[in-house]
Amino acid sequence: MAEPEHTPDGRFVIINGRRWRATDPEIPPETSARLRSLLMAARRDVGAALRAEDAEAEREARARVQLAKVALGERGTPWWEQTAGQRRQRWQEGLEALDRHDA
Repeated sequence: MAEPEHTPDGRFVIINGRRWRATDPEIPPETSARLRSLLMAARRDVGAALRAEDAEAEREARARVQLAKVALGERGTPWWEQTAGQRRQRWQEGLEALDRHDA
């Protein structure tokens, strides 16, 4: 899969003409891959909950999507406004919270 187009400052990706916040480039590759994997699992769970018409499961899955998106830097305080320590803390805490949901 081709990399999406980025804005010149690298803060956003352009997909189908729409601008989306880019993932924090400072996240280590293995951590970023794990967070993306957890994000995709949560998205699949949202779909399954919708098909099953299970409102509680949907809320839980959407909360996991939010945790993953924040940990990746795609939501919440923009990663370019955070210090290196704050960025590291954001993705570590997000990963820990998502791992607790997986347990």
